[in-house]
Amino acid sequence: MAALAPLPPLPAQFKSIQHHLRTAQEHDKRDAVVAYYCRLYAMQTGMKIDSKTPECRKFLSKLMDQLEALKKQLGDNEAITQEIVGCAHLENYALKMFLYADNEDRAGRFHKNMIKSFYTASLLIDVITVFGELTDENVKHRKYARWKATYIHNCLKNGETPQAGPVGIEEDNDVEENEDAGAASLPTQPTQPSSSSTYDPSNMPSGNYTGIQIPPGAHAPANTPAEVPHSTGVASNTIQPTPQTIPAIDPALFNTISQGDIRLTPEDFARAQKYCKYAGSALQYEDVSTAVQNLQKALKLLTTGRE
Repeated sequence: MAALAPLPPLPAQFKSIQHHLRTAQEHDKRDAVVAYYCRLYAMQTGMKIDSKTPECRKFLSKLMDQLEALKKQLGDNEAITQEIVGCAHLENYALKMFLYADNEDRAGRFHKNMIKSFYTASLLIDVITVFGELTDENVKHRKYARWKATYIHNCLKNGETPQAGPVGIEEDNDVEENEDAGAASLPTQPTQPSSSSTYDPSNMPSGNYTGIQIPPGAHAPANTPAEVPHSTGVASNTIQPTPQTIPAIDPALFNTISQGDIRLTPEDFARAQKYCKYAGSALQYEDVSTAVQNLQKALKLLTTGRE
């Protein structure tokens, strides 16, 4: 992909979107679709914050130029031309990054790259809002990922061993501003100003997330979206691919014949199409389990009219 024109310095008003822009920059060569939607989120959010002052207008204008250049380069990519495909792509990507970090956490392997993966997953869930309101599950994943990034960072910073897996925290978690806190050795591009590409965990919300229950992470495949570098600064943390657990298929689905009196609404067809798109996106990451689950949901909806 051709290099994008650099952005001007980030206005102070746009501090809240600096990490989304950095994530976009990091994905320019890794996944251009993710990079595009991260910039789109930053653009939409920036317009709401300040679109009138000269420095903000100039920044947003340059960001718009990047978006148009990216859209032209991506051409007829369905993840750009069809919202439902783009949403499925982004959700699956964010989930894979979350599951990688969650698996590392549950295995007691604490390092900067897993902190970065938790935090980046939360940023990508922010980006999903360009398609509409988040599901309750995504909201919980975002809160949990940001809290986990804060909690593990604080523990490592203080020389303490974090508690693995889901854990309730009763007190607030304040994180000091520290550029190195989540620097997970993911590549950055020289075209992005440092003011918009510094990892700043002080922006992570603090609070009590007791009671948020995240289901056990499925084993991330070898090619997780995080594309973890070989050197994470922690010895003996090599990720080994593990067999995936395929969900049991309901035998009744094989014998189900659509009843003549079932009337499917346009919304039913749209939901079924969404499940199929999710399945296709999951297969891009070799996630058979998620693909099967979504195909079963689509089949049940189309044959029974219920989910």
